[in-house]
Amino acid sequence: MTASLGATPTIVLVGHGMVGQRFLEALAERGLTATHRVVVLCEEPRPAYDRVQLTSYFSGKTPEDLSMTDLRFIEDHGIELHVGDPAETIDREARRVTARSGLVVDYDVLVLATGSYPFVPPVPNKDAEGCFVYRTIEDLLAIEEYAKKATTGAVVGGGLLGLEAAGALKGLGLTSHIVEFAPRLMPVQVDEGGGAALLRTIEEMGLSVHTGVGTQEIVVGEDGAVTGMKLSDGSELATDMVVFSAGVRPRDQLARDCGLTVGERGGISVDEQCRTVSDPHVFAIGECALAADGRVYGLVAPGYEQAETAAATIASDEAAFTGADLSTKLKLLGVDVASFGDAHGTAEDCLDVVYSDSRAGLYKKLVIGRDGTLLGGILVGDAEAYGTLKAFTGSVPPVAPEALVLPAGAGAPAQLGPSALPDDAIICSCHNVSKGAIRGAVTDHQCTTVPEVKKCTKAGTGCGSCVKVLGQLVNAELEAGGIEVDKGLCGCFSQTREELYEIVLALRINSYQELLDRHGREEARGGDGCEVCKPAVASIIASLAPAIGASGYVLDGEQAALQDTNDHFLANLQKNGSYSVVPRIPGGEIAPEKLIVIGEIARDFGLYTKITGGQRIDMFGARVEQLPLIWARLVDAGFESGHAYGKSLRTVKSCVGQTWCRYGVQDSVRMAIDLELRYRGLRSPHKLKSAVSGCQRECAEAQSKDFGVIATANGWNLYVGGNGGATPRHADLLAQDLSDAELVRLIDRFLMFYIRTADRLERTSTWLERIPGGLDHVRDVVVHDSLGICDELEKLMQAHVAHYRDEWAETINDPEKLARFVSFVNAPDTPDPVVAFVPERDQMKPDLPLLSIGMRPAEDVLEGSAQR
Repeated sequence: MTASLGATPTIVLVGHGMVGQRFLEALAERGLTATHRVVVLCEEPRPAYDRVQLTSYFSGKTPEDLSMTDLRFIEDHGIELHVGDPAETIDREARRVTARSGLVVDYDVLVLATGSYPFVPPVPNKDAEGCFVYRTIEDLLAIEEYAKKATTGAVVGGGLLGLEAAGALKGLGLTSHIVEFAPRLMPVQVDEGGGAALLRTIEEMGLSVHTGVGTQEIVVGEDGAVTGMKLSDGSELATDMVVFSAGVRPRDQLARDCGLTVGERGGISVDEQCRTVSDPHVFAIGECALAADGRVYGLVAPGYEQAETAAATIASDEAAFTGADLSTKLKLLGVDVASFGDAHGTAEDCLDVVYSDSRAGLYKKLVIGRDGTLLGGILVGDAEAYGTLKAFTGSVPPVAPEALVLPAGAGAPAQLGPSALPDDAIICSCHNVSKGAIRGAVTDHQCTTVPEVKKCTKAGTGCGSCVKVLGQLVNAELEAGGIEVDKGLCGCFSQTREELYEIVLALRINSYQELLDRHGREEARGGDGCEVCKPAVASIIASLAPAIGASGYVLDGEQAALQDTNDHFLANLQKNGSYSVVPRIPGGEIAPEKLIVIGEIARDFGLYTKITGGQRIDMFGARVEQLPLIWARLVDAGFESGHAYGKSLRTVKSCVGQTWCRYGVQDSVRMAIDLELRYRGLRSPHKLKSAVSGCQRECAEAQSKDFGVIATANGWNLYVGGNGGATPRHADLLAQDLSDAELVRLIDRFLMFYIRTADRLERTSTWLERIPGGLDHVRDVVVHDSLGICDELEKLMQAHVAHYRDEWAETINDPEKLARFVSFVNAPDTPDPVVAFVPERDQMKPDLPLLSIGMRPAEDVLEGSAQR
């Protein structure tokens, strides 16, 4: 089949990835799809998808979730999209492209967006069974299938994709190794200090990292399958599978075959208009292009800019691509990593301002010029300020550099917000959108929400790292214009969570429906509410239950329908549909008899057991109908619910303290037990974690908890607002040298003030940084009683303590409550057939079905073409 040159000029796009899709959008924006025939030859069996988020397949995302192709857009613009049909030859003299299917298309303009291919080091046995690359959806499917018969996996490459691949292997249940030839992880993005912080954090997650060594050979067994790797330092690493993620190379073979000029190290040579230097009718964009500045850009933002430049040039508009910002913000294995500007300080006479906290996994470096200009920086562990700092790059920030890296509570003033940025500051580098353009979308185009501003400016529609700053700018501009910003909890309530708390307490409302009907938005009254407000209100009612006369049992009556999935069955739902069981072990202290009970239960029910970071024993793999049977035995042995499923107190860790340790100065175990038994079951906006250390050596890690206690020779020091999770934060010292009674009284006040004023799903760390006045304000309220509410806060806590009831003890003694614990309501004796397990390391693990990612239905995927 041949498509000939005719009256309608033809644009052929070879490749339909993220950059190719952006090129099509740029053509449409300039009206070229109305005046040109546009043909797309796509090699993969599906239209463009978000390759940046590829790893999210392993966390449940579907191809539809990541698709970047609106098929309505393809049809409306008459674009002929051929999936699974790549270009095979280009005849430049005849201006003709031939596809694998035999389709021949004559072109007026040819645009190559063929991307890149993964580099596999030329080592022996690199193609053996068990060797994979990490690039496409099909690669992930193959890795997932092979991992079912593997226990150990190794990733060659410690860059962005390498770390994501290692995280994927770990998520598949494999012991994971990372082998990186450079002396540190992510050598392009971070320096030695940042690499060290990243290394510590990743190793704490259970991954093994080998830096400064290369792969010499893939070792195979008699069956030809991978059994290990020989490394350049002479060691051998045992592994069942190898994933190569050692970088990419420009995919330029098609260009080479048709005689286009390519760079010495690859890449199709183009000028500043992204037109190939060999042929004015051919353009190259994205990772296959060697830009005019001599670089191949592997990030999506420069690729988008090249796509827009090529489209503008085809439309006879003036445009040039002269280089791009290589700033990046990533979340790797849950760790924030960002670099911007001259991150490695290559400018002459530049200076570094560094903040490093190895215990919290934080590393922040700013590169400053002699005149105070911010040149660049690196952020590891906390990239909250990335958007603002990146926008300040090239200018002198309005505050001292050290104020930009110090965390709250460590001498830093209030963080600079985006309102301090000049109008020409670039907020979205993917689409080159300035702060002024965003403000204009609000003031000139009457945009009032982030989605509206996204549609108007395209800001936030690329990598997404600017969305938070975008939201702050939109709200600031609306408020500056006298427009009230809706800060309501959700579409059902115009009040904030704090305001709803006050309403529930003052009016003693103990029903969600009553609250919605009396105080919800007019259009929401009489309705069913939403998934945002129902669990939030349920938490408020549970927190205040004794004070407002509500039932303290979260599954009573209406409360049951409001709960999250975990609370609904008083257990944590796992990825295969089974549940985990976590009995409370106050302070981590447990008698041998109780250890034996846990072991017997785990053995009898075939449960996987693991020691948790909170000094408890977690039992995984219980079916929903087994939960009451398991808990009946636990309660009979003296255990109670550990509330691992709820937004409530989890654990109070402890070291052994002065009873056993020769360094201990106080009885930390006794204090931890007392605190855990006092605050058990306390429902709050988010989970609460605590710890008590018996001396300044801090073995219980109290300064990484929501409230932590450290013993001194004179009493106890109380720290608040710590977090050791995805965004680590050191706790702040609230008060020191407290007696037992003073300590408990301050914790009572602190927790109830937090529950009263925090937003939904807001940890104490972010709450403390958000509220006006921060730590000083909290100290004024809970220590000095500046608001005169401490008596009320103490009474609320006393009511909680006095009315505490163990949820599982109540459940197993009530047949009506037990009736909910079935997989199928209409077949209560039938277990869920999907929940299955396979053996691993003398225990068992979930037998997960292979993630099925096939083609969309033919009528929904445009397998042929959409004719105009």
